[in-house]
Amino acid sequence: MEQINKVKSISIWVFIIPFVAVNACLIITTQLHFLIEDQYRIFMPFPYIDGGVSISRTARYFPTYLIFKPAMFLTSFLLIIYWLNNRKIIKQFDESNKYRDKIVYFGIASAIALIIHSIFLGVKFDNDFYKLFRRIIMFVFIIFEIVAQAYLVLALYSLKNKISKFINLNVLKLKLFLVSILIIVAVISIPIISLPGDDFYGINLKYLKHALEWDYFVGVISFYLLTFFMWKKIN
Repeated sequence: MEQINKVKSISIWVFIIPFVAVNACLIITTQLHFLIEDQYRIFMPFPYIDGGVSISRTARYFPTYLIFKPAMFLTSFLLIIYWLNNRKIIKQFDESNKYRDKIVYFGIASAIALIIHSIFLGVKFDNDFYKLFRRIIMFVFIIFEIVAQAYLVLALYSLKNKISKFINLNVLKLKLFLVSILIIVAVISIPIISLPGDDFYGINLKYLKHALEWDYFVGVISFYLLTFFMWKKIN
């Protein structure tokens, strides 16, 4: 069960690295103003609630991109290892599991999309096609990530009797609940995100979108924190 220990150790880093990196960029942009140029400073300090700034806005200027980009590259690399090892775990318990390969396809595709997004973050092209391309890549990352997470939870649930001594079943249920919430929020949010402009019947969509982005980010990476607590350490 070497793969279980690998998945357990990788998962905590998949949570910690992006969480620390994104919030370090936020702190620099909103608090440590001596580190950043005047035009890039933000004075709305808690976008998880007020939506005062987007994640990309805090991460695409010097010096924050020096934190964000390497962190996302490392996270993407760890994600690829994470999904490959999950396939090995599932294969050990059920070689013909119908979700096994889907997990890897969507998981690795989401990691590649994250790499592409990180590469182009901060690159300035005043071009509508380029802006659309960036939005599509981010959308692909989110959708593929959630699909991969959903397939993994379904695969584990289909094996729950076989793996019961290796996992905390209550945490697996929490993962199912989390993924369900992420899917519901994504379905509800797509029409909101797609609305043109920043005002909708007096509602400032800009701030709403930003707050949603920050909170959804925490939800997505919390899946990996739950993975760490779900698997029992195998000696």
